[in-house]
Amino acid sequence: MAIQQATQPMTAEERKVIIASSLGTVFEWYDFYLYGSLAAIIGLKFFSMFDETTRNIFALLAFAAGFLVRPFGALVFGRLGDLVGRKYTFLVTIVIMGLSTFLVGLLPGSESWGIAAAIILIILRCLQGLALGGEYGGAATYVAEHAPNGRRGFYTSFIQITATAGLFLSLLVILSVRSFLGEEAFLDWGWRVPFLVSVFLLAISVYIRSQMNESPAFQKMKEEGKQSKAPLGEAFGQWKNAKIALFALLGLVMGQAVVWYTGQFYALFFLGSVLKVDGFTTNMLIAWSLLLGSGGFVFFGWLSDKVGRKPIILGGCLLAALTYFPLFKLMSAEANPALHQAHQNIPVQVVVNKSNCSFQFNPTGTAQFTSACDVAKAALARASVNYSVENEENRAGASVRIGPTLVEAPQLRDMPAPQRAAESARFTRELGAALTAAGYPAAANDSVVRMSGPFDFFREQPAVLIGILTLLVIYVTMVYGPIAAALVELFPTRIRYTSMSLPYHIGNGWFGGLMPATAFAMIAQTGDVYYGLWYPVVIALATVVIGALMVPETKDRDIFADEGASATVRPSYRPAE
Repeated sequence: MAIQQATQPMTAEERKVIIASSLGTVFEWYDFYLYGSLAAIIGLKFFSMFDETTRNIFALLAFAAGFLVRPFGALVFGRLGDLVGRKYTFLVTIVIMGLSTFLVGLLPGSESWGIAAAIILIILRCLQGLALGGEYGGAATYVAEHAPNGRRGFYTSFIQITATAGLFLSLLVILSVRSFLGEEAFLDWGWRVPFLVSVFLLAISVYIRSQMNESPAFQKMKEEGKQSKAPLGEAFGQWKNAKIALFALLGLVMGQAVVWYTGQFYALFFLGSVLKVDGFTTNMLIAWSLLLGSGGFVFFGWLSDKVGRKPIILGGCLLAALTYFPLFKLMSAEANPALHQAHQNIPVQVVVNKSNCSFQFNPTGTAQFTSACDVAKAALARASVNYSVENEENRAGASVRIGPTLVEAPQLRDMPAPQRAAESARFTRELGAALTAAGYPAAANDSVVRMSGPFDFFREQPAVLIGILTLLVIYVTMVYGPIAAALVELFPTRIRYTSMSLPYHIGNGWFGGLMPATAFAMIAQTGDVYYGLWYPVVIALATVVIGALMVPETKDRDIFADEGASATVRPSYRPAE
């Protein structure tokens, strides 16, 4: 007689573990996304001592810092989690995240504290990134080590919902506070409310997590004295383990990260910045797609227990890579038909010596691109204009040709700041007038999709766009739903927290987090508003190839046997005791 462990119902303790871990992680992501959603207001409040350009640079730098430090948080807290325990470590991470977010809401602006306010803000942002770097690995490891064999994908899929739920919650709170207080009060002081509210979420999370028990796998290992004495050295200093972390990064997480960021963040950027859809409509379209598509996290986590982690993750990467270009072009045609037609019918050229042009990759916002070519290309990219580059080797400056009209771009290098601002304004004004005369629509033209309220989607434009965005979210759920189980199963208990956290956060913090800056640079370089999609397409395809060749299937591994990354594959059926 045999018992199929995979079909046993979830116990009350297992439900408690999933709820506690998932709820805490939702709050962590909520805290992290607040800054991104309110970056423009925060830049105004904490960097007001600078001119607008420098202020925006520092606001972007503070935002990027949260992504860039995530792998370091994975190392710090991953090591702590493998030495001290899962429960203690991700209790610490949520306290750091919650307090950092709450303090942003209390922190006086630069008008009161000057440069000190800006410095403290960046420090708090780094603490948020460090805490998030330790949170995900702890939550995923903790849930996986409580899950029975054969159901690990299903159990950990609830953790995967948390990032999307945190984004959704942050958008909901911001929209609610904004609507209740009004725009003027929100810009003055109301933006602090979403940060301050996080203290209640923190209190709930700390209480729930403090009631939880240590992971049974870690507890057993600790009682037997089998803990790693040096998790970092064992995980990354020994090639047998380090190569698995490398293949996990390149063959799973790298593709998962770009598909996730494309389906949620780049879609948000593309609608607002490229297609000029207003903020309310953009947020509503994204919110509905998240609501409709998020069940896929649990479905694909459950399915991965049946068919395997690799087929679903790599299948999602492949589908995304093959369909991104037609989907984003359809999105363009629906969201802003007049702009889409202009892209097809109105030729624009930048006439320049190509050797004077830069690749405008600017992940932290600190680089200055001041040549005439760079000024022209950046302005056209911001205006969502498709253009080509006509090379004239003897040309010193740069001109934009729109039909018979030539608009000369300014050479801003070595200009004093007031003159630079005046020349930039002159060029932007003349360029806009020439584009309008040639037939490019105004940003707020009548063809742009608009929603008057949350339920204003019973029309072609919003309905089709929600459908497209929901499909993008489904791709996200395919690659993200099974990823926690896949990573947990690759590594032994003694170094699991450390080993899985680093590739996850390098993939998502760097490959995913740098996508908007990279995509903008690629658009500015080529003059094609869709060219930035080659970034996720190429990386997703690379993951499909590397993952298929180098990453083992792990769904049948018994992580409780703790035989490491080379564990003997065991069935989900065990004889009755």
